[in-house]
Amino acid sequence: MSFLTTITSALKGGGQPRVPLARGFVSPWALAFDAGAPAGPRPFDYSRCVREGFCDNPVAQRAVRVVAEGVGSAPLLPADPALTSLIGATSAGQSLVETVAAHLLLHGNAYVQVVKDGAGQPVELYALRPERVSVVAGPDGWPAAYRYALAGRSLDIPLEDEAGWPELIHIRSFHPADDHYGAGQLAAAAQAIAIHNAASEWNRALLANAARPSGALSYDPGDGAGLTAEQFERLKAELALAYQGQGNAGRPMLLEGGLKWQQVALSPADMDFATLKAAAARDIALAFGVPPMLLGLPGDNTYANYREASRALWRLTLLPLAGKIHAGLAEGLAAWFPDAVLAVDLDRIPALSEDRERLWAQVSAATFLSDDEKRRMLGLETHSAGDTP
Repeated sequence: MSFLTTITSALKGGGQPRVPLARGFVSPWALAFDAGAPAGPRPFDYSRCVREGFCDNPVAQRAVRVVAEGVGSAPLLPADPALTSLIGATSAGQSLVETVAAHLLLHGNAYVQVVKDGAGQPVELYALRPERVSVVAGPDGWPAAYRYALAGRSLDIPLEDEAGWPELIHIRSFHPADDHYGAGQLAAAAQAIAIHNAASEWNRALLANAARPSGALSYDPGDGAGLTAEQFERLKAELALAYQGQGNAGRPMLLEGGLKWQQVALSPADMDFATLKAAAARDIALAFGVPPMLLGLPGDNTYANYREASRALWRLTLLPLAGKIHAGLAEGLAAWFPDAVLAVDLDRIPALSEDRERLWAQVSAATFLSDDEKRRMLGLETHSAGDTP
């Protein structure tokens, strides 16, 4: 019996059988790996959404970077030096915690491979690309292994090695309709990102066409005759060459006999793309849990000042995500570090200094509490029996 199986049986008290998981559920992530999946449009294309959202959209990219870099740079409480060194080391040029946070935001799943030396001790933690990893379910639907696929090749990574030590750590966000995969914020922000990108492309095209709505060129010779095909093509080519583009903005149009230019105008509501982009940008920020004020978005007065927005970012987004990541890593590495705890040191976060100062003042003013009780409330070690307060 392996190490993890022994612990699981002990915790479950007698090895009660687990309930089966739904292996037949078609997950949007599973479509990328299931060759027999039914044809048709996929509900979510991760590669396309990453390209359009993170790579091409400045609001989404900045929101992801704010959260991922904030979680990756959060100071930790003192722990086992070997564990903190393993967590803080870079692998293939990437910061582990920052990369895992970005994967959870974009994909909803993070897979960390535990690389061990000849003695079975972990020497490196590497975050795998989540779109390349799929769950290999066992007979009861529970994960039995993980399959890493790339360029027609695949590698099955078991849950444990021959000695019973973990091989891979899977951290995922909550998904109410999937037993194996988590839901990322990118899927929720996809529509807002598409609107924001479309509005940006519209404005770019509008600027390329003299930053004004186009019109209609009509031909009215008076006798009812129309333009020949050759005349029509020549006129269209001349318009494209001489009057389109930012270099020809404002250039007067010289019309021949029988030609008349009719301006086509749009209503102010149709031209209100700035408001449309701002609304889409706020939806993107909302999906990733970043206050719009921190992204420089106009027209957002939810927070009274920048400090309140920063405090809300830490309390509502960064700390919960950091807790999920650190708890998942600590649980996956418990075979080597059974007593280690990974947690953010709140005293070293500048955005939360006012909250901590208020707590210290309230606890210090509580005269009905002993010094040891006050220290426990503040998360500090209490004095031993022989120590002098």
